[in-house]
Amino acid sequence: MNAYVPVLVLGAIAVAFALFSVLVASEVGPKRYNRAKLDAYECGVEPTPQHIGGGRFPVKFYLTAMLFIIFDIEIVFLYPWAVHFEALGVFGLAAMALFIVNVSVAYAYEWRRGGLSWD
Repeated sequence: MNAYVPVLVLGAIAVAFALFSVLVASEVGPKRYNRAKLDAYECGVEPTPQHIGGGRFPVKFYLTAMLFIIFDIEIVFLYPWAVHFEALGVFGLAAMALFIVNVSVAYAYEWRRGGLSWD
């Protein structure tokens, strides 16, 4: 249990700092409310009255989110490979080359289809 005491102390300090920062910011910060600040942000789409359950939402937002997830996962796989590059040898290099080619094909396809241009 003694090994976890520093971790618990650090966690308590982090929680205390977060709570302190939020409380001080709400008390000291400027309070200039206007209609634009109080409106909901809708990612550039003007909010319109919708029936309960929502309505149509542009698919381009979902495609952008999925592209971010794909390339974010690519980076997650590249970090461990870079750390153990020498230990993996030629097999690791070939495996990562195939992975990069696979992701590059998806990137090129999306680029050619216009998925990266925001209109």
